[in-house]
Amino acid sequence: MNNISTGERLNSKRGSSWIADNIVTLIFIAFTIFGFLVSDGVSVNYFLTELSSRFFRNAFLVLSLIIPVVAGLGLNFGIVVGAMAGQIAIAIVRYFEFGGYSGIALTFLLALPIAALFGYFTGILYNKTRGQEMIASLIVGFFANGIYQFLFLFVVGVIIKVPDTHPMIKPDGVGIRMTVDLVKVEEGGLKYALDSIMEIPFMWAVLIVAAAILILQVLRFTRKKNMAVFNQNQKMMTILNSVICLVLMAISIFAIATDSGLMKVRKVPVVIGLFVIGLCMFNELILRTKLGQDFRSVGQSQHIAEVSGINVDRTRIIATIMSTVFAAWGQIMYLQNMGTLNTYGAHTQIGMFSVAALLVGGASTQKANIRHAILGTLLFNSMFIMSPEIGLSLFGNALLGEYFRTFMVYGVIGLALGLHVWRTNKKAKEELN
Repeated sequence: MNNISTGERLNSKRGSSWIADNIVTLIFIAFTIFGFLVSDGVSVNYFLTELSSRFFRNAFLVLSLIIPVVAGLGLNFGIVVGAMAGQIAIAIVRYFEFGGYSGIALTFLLALPIAALFGYFTGILYNKTRGQEMIASLIVGFFANGIYQFLFLFVVGVIIKVPDTHPMIKPDGVGIRMTVDLVKVEEGGLKYALDSIMEIPFMWAVLIVAAAILILQVLRFTRKKNMAVFNQNQKMMTILNSVICLVLMAISIFAIATDSGLMKVRKVPVVIGLFVIGLCMFNELILRTKLGQDFRSVGQSQHIAEVSGINVDRTRIIATIMSTVFAAWGQIMYLQNMGTLNTYGAHTQIGMFSVAALLVGGASTQKANIRHAILGTLLFNSMFIMSPEIGLSLFGNALLGEYFRTFMVYGVIGLALGLHVWRTNKKAKEELN
């Protein structure tokens, strides 16, 4: 009886711990399901079309946050600095009227050194504010925004002379306009420059991705099933993931064979998808290298890492540079899909929204991986789609849904940070006892 009671207590403890670790994710899943139950105006096609567009627009930015978390820098709100670097590159390319596929390639190349430089200085700041990196990243974002606005509002036109007849420049010849049209790629611009290279039907994309994940799960299970580190929970998760993939493949094959309404969902941009997959693979592979092990060591204990001969400051700066460069590229992908550059506002919420999305996926200030980023991006954008519909259905006012989702962004960050402090204090008490 005592053994049974002890086992039940352990299972209960594990269950409550799992709920506490995934409470934010569970809330967003419940919110999305609730939205479908109360909203009449949201069809599956509309939801999947919006979710697909938003996912490919934002996933790269969320994935850029993983390496800083692994390296012990916490949630890098400073990716807004990388977003500004991407916008500076876009502004330069559009000003000189480069466009098309060569124009978007030039934008990526220009963003690389600009973002790397910004990331280097940001990394130095993080090393000077060790232990308070998240606060420092928020402040550096506000500070950089001031310099960015000074550059585009005053320097362009007063110090750097530009013709007032240029479509990007304000009529008085000083500063860049609030909104800059990126112009369609067919007309020599950057709009849809990556999206338009190749697109495939949504259900074909689901089929291909599900089949690829299923193959990876089978290989993983075959390779690790007899290893001691491959515990029962991991086996169950592998089997569950495989079942989900099989279900998605069955739905996709049925939709393709019957040409159902799901085939009318907006097509998927293949190149953006490859960029996202490429960053996922990069994050996985780099953590297996010496540099990746240094990231992990520094993230776990800076003192032990330094004693082991790791240059902690240098490693943290490299992690910051990588995150900043990826954020710059992610912002370019985001803006080419939007088709316009909101010069002074496009970057302002990037840090908050990306961090919130990562936390929604189950990440914390000390742990983040690809699954957290992908799941979080899907759930967070599901909330963005459903909020206005819920507000309209329940209160007759879609604006209430808009207010609610703004509240959710900050609420998620606050809840995640609160849980982090609670877990830290709980662990400290257990160690004392």
